[in-house]
Amino acid sequence: MGLDLHHTPVMIPEIMHALNVMPGGRYIDGTLGEGGHSKEILKAADPGGQVLGLDADAEAISVATERLAEHGDAFLAINVNFRDVRATALQYEFVPVHGVLFDLGVSSLQLDRESRGFSFRRSDPLDMRFSFDQQVTAADIINGYAESELADVIFHLGEDRAARRIARAIVRNRPINTSLELADVIEKVNPRRGKRTHPATRTFQAIRIAVNDELSALETALEQAVSLLGQGGRMAVISYHSLEDRIVKNFIRKQASDCICPPGTPVCRCNHLATLKVTTRRPLVPTDAEIKSNPRARSAKLRVAERV
Repeated sequence: MGLDLHHTPVMIPEIMHALNVMPGGRYIDGTLGEGGHSKEILKAADPGGQVLGLDADAEAISVATERLAEHGDAFLAINVNFRDVRATALQYEFVPVHGVLFDLGVSSLQLDRESRGFSFRRSDPLDMRFSFDQQVTAADIINGYAESELADVIFHLGEDRAARRIARAIVRNRPINTSLELADVIEKVNPRRGKRTHPATRTFQAIRIAVNDELSALETALEQAVSLLGQGGRMAVISYHSLEDRIVKNFIRKQASDCICPPGTPVCRCNHLATLKVTTRRPLVPTDAEIKSNPRARSAKLRVAERV
């Protein structure tokens, strides 16, 4: 067997334990990427296990399908955004499931192999769409938004305190056509000065989230995933920045409560019943050894909940 040159996905042992992967189990990988997590799930779920993999990126579907071809009918990859996880599972009669996994953020495939402007280390076109079916590109936002709109996007979605300074520099240097040009403009007004991460990291995150409407998609996907889980089924979500993690934490907390009335309400009026129970009070994080071997894992946080 040849060497597997695909990037190693984060927190494999923790994910296997979190999803309680068992032989014959049925699992959804809502953010397929190169299929690394799906590969491990299929191995642990053999014999009889199945994985339905979803990804908005057609290139990811192609790579993962070829990589996991040896699993035959046990693996099915569909080119859709995870906001459509319920409709897709129903369409392929993949309900109920034992587990759902969401590994959020940009994939190594997109950073290392594709040329859509996700990485600020190459001179790629400013695209950043997960799917070419989407209309808005990064170039539309960078070159078309008013300075105040751009600053708001960078501040709220990138949580960058230098947002106004960066937005002003972007507008002053328009048109900006490549990811490398954008990174250079940002670094000139927001120097590295010993920072561990590149000063363009937060802006690239913000633009990517805006292009792909990622936070809204996440909220929708979480709601739908719960409805697909059988009793005792697990949902595991890996996030990489505070915006995603906050949405996941608040969603699980809400779904694990029997009452979600506003504080101080004398009598419960919401009639809400818990659909989940929390299995990780605090998010799990990668080991030091994993971070050393895979620096991209350093900001990963894993939260897990179980269907009741």
